[in-house]
Amino acid sequence: MTGYLAALTLVVLLGSVVTRVIQLRREGTQAMHFASMDKKDFLIPPFALFYFYTVFAAAFDWPLLSRHKLFESELVGWIGVGLCAGGLLMLILSLVSFGRSFRVGIDADNPDQLVTAGVFAFSRNPIYVGFALVLIGEFLVFPNWIPLAYLVVGCWLVHRQVLREEEFMRQHYGQQYAEYCRRVRRYL
Repeated sequence: MTGYLAALTLVVLLGSVVTRVIQLRREGTQAMHFASMDKKDFLIPPFALFYFYTVFAAAFDWPLLSRHKLFESELVGWIGVGLCAGGLLMLILSLVSFGRSFRVGIDADNPDQLVTAGVFAFSRNPIYVGFALVLIGEFLVFPNWIPLAYLVVGCWLVHRQVLREEEFMRQHYGQQYAEYCRRVRRYL
């Protein structure tokens, strides 16, 4: 059961982001700016697809590269499901708080207002916190070296993107962003 719920988390997570991008496009906002600043970001989708396959293969007993478990605990699996649910909730609350300002990537040409309300009053990067919680949860549900590697690399990639976005925000929003940084932590 934990495996099915963990796989469902990925479907809902991806579906939420894609739905929001489509909604914004219909309203006239181009929200997809993935790899606009660094073309190496195009290397991410094939690895993401492999991750999705790995999770679904483990959940539905499809062929896998490795079935070796680093540990086995039903309780830890349920903790992982809880982290997945918490991460998904954080992502959805982030999408709601973002409103029309949501972008995938950095929109240097049409940046919107600085969002500091909702979950952004507690974390400057709640959507990335949500992604990290999901990655941790998926690893706890599927304790294999592949999800562990994705957790480590995923957190590194998220931090890399946060640093890029912070640089842009400092340049674009100036003192308003500096004051926001003094009040609210980067992650939690």
